[in-house]
Amino acid sequence: MGKIDRDEILEIFEGYDKEDLSIATLGSHTSLHILHGAKMEGFKTTVVCEKGREVPYQRFRVADEFIIVDEFKEIADEDVQEKLREMNSIIIPHGSFVAYAGLDRIENDFYVPMYGNRNILRWESERELERRLMKKAGIRIPYKYDDPEKIDRTVMVKFPGARGGRGYFVASTPEEFHEKIDLMIEREWITEDEISDAHIEEYVAGTNFCIHYFYSALKDEVEILGMDSRYESNIDGLVRIPAKDQLDINLQPSYVITGNHPVAMRESLLPQAFDIGDKMAEAAKELVPPGLNGPFCLQTMCTDNLEIVTFEMSARLDGGTNTFMDGSTYSCLLYGEGMSMGRRAAHEIKNAKKEGVLEKIIT
Repeated sequence: MGKIDRDEILEIFEGYDKEDLSIATLGSHTSLHILHGAKMEGFKTTVVCEKGREVPYQRFRVADEFIIVDEFKEIADEDVQEKLREMNSIIIPHGSFVAYAGLDRIENDFYVPMYGNRNILRWESERELERRLMKKAGIRIPYKYDDPEKIDRTVMVKFPGARGGRGYFVASTPEEFHEKIDLMIEREWITEDEISDAHIEEYVAGTNFCIHYFYSALKDEVEILGMDSRYESNIDGLVRIPAKDQLDINLQPSYVITGNHPVAMRESLLPQAFDIGDKMAEAAKELVPPGLNGPFCLQTMCTDNLEIVTFEMSARLDGGTNTFMDGSTYSCLLYGEGMSMGRRAAHEIKNAKKEGVLEKIIT
């Protein structure tokens, strides 16, 4: 089966009632501010939700229509797709949508118009594609090891997909790498088959900034809408213990993301942040047209030399955007009002509709 041709989606979209569009997403991850933002921009909203998990969308009154399923993955089933099309829905993707619908189905048989670029979603999931895009952009990224036996300094080990830090670990020698791989398998955080997928890169010491960008295809401009840093368990709890006591605790550090908090970057670093975002947007246009259309996020570390190093990318709306549902330090400068990332996406769709160029931002 070949990938969905964009013309097929545009043909479906041609049959939509453009005066009765609905913004739709999966009921998880960042759907609250996607739906709330869409309503603020005057759209109807639809949520696809697992039975029993619809309460937040009812109680916060962000969804007009509910499609209730037994399992989230059913969003890619034909009967659910048909309902979405009947509602003139435009899907806004997020991490849970990608994880549950599955990249193969999104690329090959999900015939619902989507805001953004469905073809770039794989580029955040497959580490080599992600690295290829970042190298094309010419931004500073960590050194990568192709063989665990060559580890000669502290490294971070990751695995494919949007895992939220689950299964990540730090190692300093080949022996430590293998010991911790065995521990991850024992905890059932990775499988034997995934060992060869381990992505090993230098550990960059610094402060964490997850920079949330929005590329407007209508303006051909990259905006910075917000920034966050992550709470990670159990490493954040471990470092609160005095150093002299840490060795006495039988606890292996883990990096599972459990929350996010908003941050503001030192102002003199902002030129670097904009430069990195601009370079990524230009590289993506060339490698995966139409590029990073809409929200994207770069996860970075800032060293004590004040160099921003990018170690990961989200090619869609990232979970950290939950920290600015009513706007951020940066969206306030741009819009002077509560502009969430969800609302910004809906705002772009509304402007494209007004200008008669909706097909420019739909895939």
